[in-house]
Amino acid sequence: MFRIALIPAFLAVLYIGFPGSRITAMVLFIIAGVTDLIDGHIARSRNQVTDFGKFMDPLADKILIVSAMLWFVGQGAMPAWAALIVIIREFMVTALRLIAVNNGRVIAAGISGKVKTAVTMVCLTAMFLPLLQWMIYLCVALITVTTVVSGLEYFVKNKDAMNWEK
Repeated sequence: MFRIALIPAFLAVLYIGFPGSRITAMVLFIIAGVTDLIDGHIARSRNQVTDFGKFMDPLADKILIVSAMLWFVGQGAMPAWAALIVIIREFMVTALRLIAVNNGRVIAAGISGKVKTAVTMVCLTAMFLPLLQWMIYLCVALITVTTVVSGLEYFVKNKDAMNWEK
């Protein structure tokens, strides 16, 4: 959960702005992403996967990703509609998880959600660099498509978790 502590530093670097702040923010973003991988690997290898971790790990990812996206929207590098699709998907999947846990079930991150997170992290990292416009459009398209596909997969695979009668 080290990456939670990196988020305020990441945001401060982005919003204060100084020569080299974009690269510094990108490095902090990469460190946060790498610590996510390490944290997950350690938890699985030591059989220390917990329900708390299943909720907090995706939450930390959401906070980091949405923070970066909102900054890119403010900079004009990402359209607000693309960030909104990501935010709506995150709220919907979180709602699904809350309904499921209320019905005695914990929904862990699926493979498409992990792919979505990886694609998003790589694309957002790339967007800190001086890219050609078509590359930025490609990053936004990849983020949007993987977000929609993974959101749909969560609901299709877990429709039985939405027992509304309880």
